[in-house]
Amino acid sequence: MPPARRFPEGFIWGAATASYQIEGAVEEDGRGPSIWDVFSHTPGLVRDGDTGDVACDHYHRWAADLDLVAELGLGAYRFSIAWPRVIPDGDGAINDRGLDFYDRLVDGLLERGIRPVPTLYHWDLPQALEDRGGWPERSTADAFGRYVQAVVDRLGDRVPQWITLNEPWVSAFIGYGNGRHAPGRRDLHDALLASHHLLLAHAHAMPILRTTRSEVGVTLNVSHVVPATGGPADRYAAGVADQQVNGWFADPILRGRYPDRMATWYGSLLDGIVRDGDLEAISAPIDFVGLNYYVRTHVRAVPGEASTSDPMDALPYRAEVPDGVPTTAMGWPVEPDGLSDFLVGFSAAHPSTPILITENGSAWEDRVAADGSVADPDRIAYLESHLAAVHESMATGVDVRGYFAWSLLDNFEWAEGYGKRFGIVHVDYRTQRRTLKASGRRYAEIARQNGL
Repeated sequence: MPPARRFPEGFIWGAATASYQIEGAVEEDGRGPSIWDVFSHTPGLVRDGDTGDVACDHYHRWAADLDLVAELGLGAYRFSIAWPRVIPDGDGAINDRGLDFYDRLVDGLLERGIRPVPTLYHWDLPQALEDRGGWPERSTADAFGRYVQAVVDRLGDRVPQWITLNEPWVSAFIGYGNGRHAPGRRDLHDALLASHHLLLAHAHAMPILRTTRSEVGVTLNVSHVVPATGGPADRYAAGVADQQVNGWFADPILRGRYPDRMATWYGSLLDGIVRDGDLEAISAPIDFVGLNYYVRTHVRAVPGEASTSDPMDALPYRAEVPDGVPTTAMGWPVEPDGLSDFLVGFSAAHPSTPILITENGSAWEDRVAADGSVADPDRIAYLESHLAAVHESMATGVDVRGYFAWSLLDNFEWAEGYGKRFGIVHVDYRTQRRTLKASGRRYAEIARQNGL
């Protein structure tokens, strides 16, 4: 029987990973330390003291992992390139051995008929650059441009799609704002500096990537923001949250300006950050926008609390999970209609921008059965319901070109360590054995049928 919800011919089915979360081999072949190496080795910052030192050992097992992608029948693989493998000190000599690894990876994908979709920055800033100030320094964006040039010189003839940044909102506001991610700094002004310089890094990358014949885009984390109640205070708070979470990076890239309400709210904190010509460069045309979507955010108005230890508490809202809404192992609400609602609204605001869903997935308490299998019905239900939401939005005219499941492998889940599993492939971290979960088999079936 043909699927009831068929996707257009040429729709991209893929899976995604990130370098620090899977590669391991943190001291091999000339790689320098990243901010996540230092952060994860600092006691008390990552659950159970976990680090990415070994992770999924993908650096040595990449060929078998690409065979898994091929076995799943997926047409694309989104991965990230580790800046400290390519330029260990961030802004000095190029490390050819690091580029050799990505050479092998890209060639291995092409040999298997899989589209390589590399992300140039997925959070692993070289620690040497952080020691010189990190993303709050404008010079870090300049260094990023030189790094991108080195990667393009090696891989630019074979990569059909590039992504400049992954979730710069998280890099800036969680890394520099509340310190829950590397580098662990807590300063709202630093977060705003970092956010603008990440946008500048994207801008510096664009003309370099345009020397190739590839499509170029950026990946943003987004959420469907709704007020917790119908009251005017909560409605206003939801508008603030929507601009802060969804607009702070999308508007400069797609509209050439920061969102008015948040620019006013930050006020003097923005003084001197934006220079003449910045926003013009940042808003250079892109070929697609990647959206990482996981949750709907329910927002309640609260007084800003600038006196707390978390500078992000100064914002006049808090997110909450409504009673009765199911949640994942991350405590995130499962509301798939939030994805379709977001896509319809985003497309209306940016009608000429094609969309890739570059991450969507869920963590659950997976169990390995006695026969070695992994049944994960909750992940299957999440996957199917969110793909149905994507299809529903497309039926209204939203231009979604592809979907990447997060994640191909269970992996190092940042500050959560190895305690949360998002993969459609189970990883036994002791033996490094890979086991295709039931959700992986179901996703392969959906991709093969091009529909639900």
